Amino acid sequence: MSAQELLSFVETDNESLRPVLIRYAYAICGTVADAEDLVQDLFLNLLNKDLSGVADRRAYLIRSIVNRAIDRKKLIRSQLDMYPGDWLPEPQATDTADHRIIQKETLSYALMVLLEHLDPRQRAVFILKEAFAYSHEEIASILGIRAPFSRQLLSRGKKLLASVQRKGEQMASRRFLERYLQVMSSGDTKSLEALLLEDIVVFSDGGGKARAALNAIEGHRRVMGLLFGLYRKFNPQCTLQYGTLNGAPALIYLINNVPVKCQLVTEKDGRICRIFMIRNPDKLRNLKF
Repeated sequence: MSAQELLSFVETDNESLRPVLIRYAYAICGTVADAEDLVQDLFLNLLNKDLSGVADRRAYLIRSIVNRAIDRKKLIRSQLDMYPGDWLPEPQATDTADHRIIQKETLSYALMVLLEHLDPRQRAVFILKEAFAYSHEEIASILGIRAPFSRQLLSRGKKLLASVQRKGEQMASRRFLERYLQVMSSGDTKSLEALLLEDIVVFSDGGGKARAALNAIEGHRRVMGLLFGLYRKFNPQCTLQYGTLNGAPALIYLINNVPVKCQLVTEKDGRICRIFMIRNPDKLRNLKF
């Protein structure tokens, strides 16, 4: 398959297959960088393949990228013991026109975090079924397994997610984040305490490249001290901007228009449940402002 034929194919019907394949790979890997690398490698590999006998090239590419993403996720998981502190998924900017069109396929950040509890193949089955609406027969064809086993993997995955999921938790709205920032700027400890669940947890990911807590901070009293301390440190030197990450409002902190931190917040019954702080510059490089 020539380079020109490949380019012509992926750009047909006014839709580039590249972002489609990146969505699949990102949902499985949890990082935009790995997703982009996998798609690029796939396209380069296709230059040496003859696809003339492939009836459905789109399905062929999706099958190829899903299985490549599963292998990459296995590699990522095998290296977690060497990762400094908590590993969080890379947030993905979703306020573009393309992402608004396919919003139903966008996985919330809270769900992306939960999916880390599944093994890569379970995760792929869950994503293909729940986000992309594939049948078990189609999933079986993609993964090279039988449909009953696909159903079994999905059932086990859902049970595992249900055991670790916080019931009633949802991504915070823009209005909720505005309320949170008002409380932070006031410095009122009682107002902040009232806004936090007693068992609130803050996760931070600096990747060893930016200062961040190595372990999750739990409990509203410890979290209050952390939040006020970080607010006093970052607020004077950063520009704060709202963004849309993984389909939900988020707080982006910038220095000279370069993101240095982002916060994603979940709430339950009007109180903050979890906060995810990403400071690893490798996981912020795709956020453009």
